[in-house]
Amino acid sequence: MSEYNIKIENVVASTKLAEEFDLIKIEAEFEGAEYNKQKFPGLVYRVTDPKAAFLVFTSGKVVCTGAKNVADVHIVIGNMAKKLNGIGIETIADPEITVQNIVASADLHATLNLNAIAIGLGLENIEYEPEQFPGLVYRIADPKVVVLIFSSGKLVVTGGKSPAHCDQGVEVVRQQLDNMGLL
Repeated sequence: MSEYNIKIENVVASTKLAEEFDLIKIEAEFEGAEYNKQKFPGLVYRVTDPKAAFLVFTSGKVVCTGAKNVADVHIVIGNMAKKLNGIGIETIADPEITVQNIVASADLHATLNLNAIAIGLGLENIEYEPEQFPGLVYRIADPKVVVLIFSSGKLVVTGGKSPAHCDQGVEVVRQQLDNMGLL
């Protein structure tokens, strides 16, 4: 599959790190943390190594976004828990981390005729309105992902819950285009 340069662009995951958080205390203690209740109900905190951003809510829930792989999500959430413990906020020992969405990109290295693809794939699973958006939106049932197909041959896969789902989504598109003689 590596010949399509499948690259994870973003992993979004969520977890519950505590029963509740005092966001004002966290904002005061974490350099660069931003909390403006009028604009957004959570605190925003960015980390650089590995790179990710957190949305932290008073409910104790945390959303991690911007990581480039699932392993990094586990690292940055672990680091976040340590940092919270370091300012006297107790966290859940082994939090359950749920991957909500993975966005990946791929390249089929071919120029694609999106009109022919739209007709070939059938209208029930696709949206293609070139006046609105330059890509074809293809909803795949298994794995449950959405693939944006562009005439340049580039693909964006979203909705995957694992890197394997993204890989399978690319493979489904590749096989279907190949079967229709459009690749």
